[in-house]
Amino acid sequence: MRTDQTFTTGREEPVLAVSLELAAAKWKVALHDGRREKPAVHTVAQPEAAARLQAVLELIEAHKESWLLPAGVRIVVSYEAGQDAFWICRALQARGIECYVVDPASIPVERHRRRAKTDRLDVIKLVINLRAWLRGERDRMHVVHVPSPQDEASRQLMRDRGELQKEVLQHRDRMRKLLATLGCWDEVDHKAFAGRLARNEVKCHDGAPLPPELRERLLRECERLALVTQQLAALEKTRHASLPAPARRRSDDLARLKGIGEVGASRLALELFWREFSNRRQVGACVGLVPQPFYEQEVVKENHRSGPSVPPPCGSAYRVKGRPKAWRKRTLDAAKASICWRRLASCARQHASWFWSHIYRRHICCNPISAFLV
Repeated sequence: MRTDQTFTTGREEPVLAVSLELAAAKWKVALHDGRREKPAVHTVAQPEAAARLQAVLELIEAHKESWLLPAGVRIVVSYEAGQDAFWICRALQARGIECYVVDPASIPVERHRRRAKTDRLDVIKLVINLRAWLRGERDRMHVVHVPSPQDEASRQLMRDRGELQKEVLQHRDRMRKLLATLGCWDEVDHKAFAGRLARNEVKCHDGAPLPPELRERLLRECERLALVTQQLAALEKTRHASLPAPARRRSDDLARLKGIGEVGASRLALELFWREFSNRRQVGACVGLVPQPFYEQEVVKENHRSGPSVPPPCGSAYRVKGRPKAWRKRTLDAAKASICWRRLASCARQHASWFWSHIYRRHICCNPISAFLV
């Protein structure tokens, strides 16, 4: 007997639930109107994105006619957040179709036994959870907040800057390690290194010239380093002026605080402060600093497999696992800002001291940055 399917009654509003399982080669589409035991599953494999989305719309219209649904039936589409981002959601909403982007980690899975995992099974599970979520079972999945196109595009400014900085360090580190293989410890950070290398003034540990192959590779690395450095300098000149007006105002307000510089303020304004938070824990979850609690008995079971765990009778055995490993690197500056704020805010030392003793040490909030930002 199936327990994960429910059927609508005549008093319920008819809803056509559609779920998409996205992949590079093809999409799986599951459709369910609540009056059938199993959803209909189809595959669309058009080579272009617009044609594939149009095929999904044609499937929706075809099933509306075959299932004798009213013309104005409510259509709800869902898909998991991933590399396709939010363009599908915006395209469907522009056509008047309700669409939700789902957090993949929030979908419950069966853990009693090993389970099969295919795109077909995943899309069926997703459409079942969608119908349950529409009935009010909010624990079936969590919906991701879709940013505006402007907010999503503005984030590329600071992300591009971070990638350029990363490439600069990679080029310099690569040249330094190549030279170290021959006992040459010349400083590659200096601007004159490329000229000395071109004039063949960089020598091995015994004064011998560098091998021609290695020298040519180092020259190419210097050219790439010069290009990346030039792009980074050009981006720095126009970084603040390229910010949208709301983000620029937030950045200027944040830069007035002790411990926050212009770059950190711009990153926080573009990566964090366009979001909407209801409590401190949502802030901590966004930046990846929420601790993961568990019981001490569960740790024993996990590490030693010593039988079933029993919940503790009191809170004495309740421990905090700590921060998850998957921190959000782009918003990690928020944690640094909170620490600098506490250390450098001499004008607000009394407030910082009260915050640290009453909030953080008593674990009223999940971490200091949560209370600092909310």
